[in-house]
Amino acid sequence: PAGGVSLRRCSTRVTLEGINKPVIDRIIRVDHAGEYGANRIYAGQMAVLGRSSAGPIIQQMWNQEKDHLKKFNELMVAYRVRPTVLLPFWNVAGFVLGAGTALLGKKGAMACTVAVEESISDHYNSQIRTLVEEDPEKYKELLQIIKQFRDDEREHHDIGLEHDAEAAPAYSVLKTAIQLGCKAAIFLSERI
Repeated sequence: PAGGVSLRRCSTRVTLEGINKPVIDRIIRVDHAGEYGANRIYAGQMAVLGRSSAGPIIQQMWNQEKDHLKKFNELMVAYRVRPTVLLPFWNVAGFVLGAGTALLGKKGAMACTVAVEESISDHYNSQIRTLVEEDPEKYKELLQIIKQFRDDEREHHDIGLEHDAEAAPAYSVLKTAIQLGCKAAIFLSERI
């Protein structure tokens, strides 16, 4: 389980009556895409740094991301949400981003982690606000999942900072570029 959130199948428990289907579809679609992309980033980082001293740290974060993706795969089925058509692109882009920043060394990989996880946790916070405004009781289970995953992403962000992300070459430029990419990926994955 990821941070104590139950990863049991929920497809038989979800009632689609009364939910704001367009909002839920958008949230689950983009979160699935984000967790898929995060898995590909960590796969790229492990391909380059897996045998280095950074390997166990990256693997630990990747394992949590695998749990997140598994849960969103289940939610896609439970809520009958189609994935973004951009998954093949995120497959390649995520791996290239992970491997590319890892080629800068451990600090580069950690800078990527900080940039991505900060963007994702901010995005999760926005979704939490949306669901609370809609109906916190109706979306209680989904809110619990998103809050736990947001906390996991913040933990990854902090791990990146603890492992010298800010000492990466051109850190502020790298972080800004990655975060702009994340915003574009979020915008597109919500809609396409």
